[in-house]
Amino acid sequence: MRTWLRGAVASLLAVGTSLTGCASETVEEAPRAPIPEQEIKREDRGDWEPERLAECRLITDGGSTAECGSLESFDLSACDAESLEALDAQGSFTLHLVDDKILENDNLQAIGGLKFLPDGRVLANGSPMMETRVDSRTFFLSGHGTLPDGRVFRDSLVGCKARGPHRVTGCFVSCLEGESPLQATFEAEKVVRRPGEVESSGLTLTGEAAVPRGEAVDVYVTHGHAYVVALRKTFAGPGGLFVYDLSDRASPRLVKSITFPGDSYWNGVWAKDDALYVASGDTGVLVFDISNPADPLFLRSLPGDGPRDVHTLYADGNRLYAMSIWPSEVTLIFDVTDAKQPVLLGRYQDPSVRPGVISFPHDAMAHGDRLYVSHLRGGLLILDVSDPLNVVKLGQYSYPRSTTHTSRVGRFGDRVIAFEGGEDWGAHLRVLDITDPAHIRLIGEYRLSPGISIHNMELKGDRLFVAHYQHGVRVLDVSRPEHPREIGYYNTWREADPYRGYSFFDGAIGIRLPGDGYLYAVDTSRGLLIFPEP
Repeated sequence: MRTWLRGAVASLLAVGTSLTGCASETVEEAPRAPIPEQEIKREDRGDWEPERLAECRLITDGGSTAECGSLESFDLSACDAESLEALDAQGSFTLHLVDDKILENDNLQAIGGLKFLPDGRVLANGSPMMETRVDSRTFFLSGHGTLPDGRVFRDSLVGCKARGPHRVTGCFVSCLEGESPLQATFEAEKVVRRPGEVESSGLTLTGEAAVPRGEAVDVYVTHGHAYVVALRKTFAGPGGLFVYDLSDRASPRLVKSITFPGDSYWNGVWAKDDALYVASGDTGVLVFDISNPADPLFLRSLPGDGPRDVHTLYADGNRLYAMSIWPSEVTLIFDVTDAKQPVLLGRYQDPSVRPGVISFPHDAMAHGDRLYVSHLRGGLLILDVSDPLNVVKLGQYSYPRSTTHTSRVGRFGDRVIAFEGGEDWGAHLRVLDITDPAHIRLIGEYRLSPGISIHNMELKGDRLFVAHYQHGVRVLDVSRPEHPREIGYYNTWREADPYRGYSFFDGAIGIRLPGDGYLYAVDTSRGLLIFPEP
């Protein structure tokens, strides 16, 4: 995770990357008759445009003696102050910052969350802004503090124009020792349900279970139990592994909690036979024995070459793939013929990994000798992994400012189709024809609100199940891949839940269909949710 700015607002900045996610089961065969291929030509302009978002500016020509970052230090003469009266500045907003130098370096953008509390306080990613002034003509938020080296910083946001009750644009500055090394514009969008929606349509909640600590992110279901992993968070405590007995799915029962001191950023989970694999942000792949499903026994960490941040996992047949983002951005390939004794076969590092480029293997899915890797700026990679020591890239799809985060692949008639999702402002579903990996085509899209990102997904036949953060769980009919059609949803996000609005990455985050007749979802605040499979 890269930090761009400082202080309360500094924690907002994931710089267009995501470090959460999990993977899918297999390449699905769609049961319906194929739709004849259409030559659809689409231009992919990315998820957002690299341009200034507001007409305000910081006064830098010596015409002001105001303190850097104060309300008086901004030139708001081109703004529409009257429009701010329409803004409903309550509850949770997602936030997008775009640096004024974005055309020079497209990494200079960030996403985060703002929380407007009933008592008038405002939190930026869970940290309080020290100075707030929000009324019918003013939108001003400012935080300050001292860095470890003693230097004083100040981060400020000022609104320039409200575009209805749910969206505001404006300017941002990060001052250091009274200077303004970083200037940006921003857009913020209020988290609300889509027009006309209620809690659910086409999905019925069967059972739910909270995760006692940390931020829940992923689940794997096997041996009659749900294995949920969570990340450590300042506001929610250490993460870990939490085991739920599913004998009564209307009331999942927590039977085991496992947290390791100094190692509790656990982001992904998978299983094969009696082995459970956990992706650790500190020690790589953790291997547990689940011969007794309710009481996992830790065996070892892999690959055993020192500290390693493994972000996600995927197992297919006798292969286990581990996506490592530090100290090297590599996909690790293991033989798991003996599930409890993985053997490292090889490593793959993509050429897109280079200084100044945010490219690392975030997630993957496999089928036979093909591995589909979601590689952020590198896009979607299609790899031949028949020889783990000599991995061959067959094709690649990327778009401007790519944040390829997860993908699912299925065969539709004589075509192979990939469903790609990023994780960023404006991130949405892309439908790609990858029949010829050397000539990948964008053939369809599915978009909801720009301020709410898509996250993980599962494909089963011609149904795509999507964990869509604040928009909850979405079910799509993709029998005509060019035209994904929503047929069901469940809004998991509720304003009153703990820690809502503390992050851009908030809401439905993980999803599984293990084939037992149920759909399992993970929400960052609510924990494990169970639905009958529609």
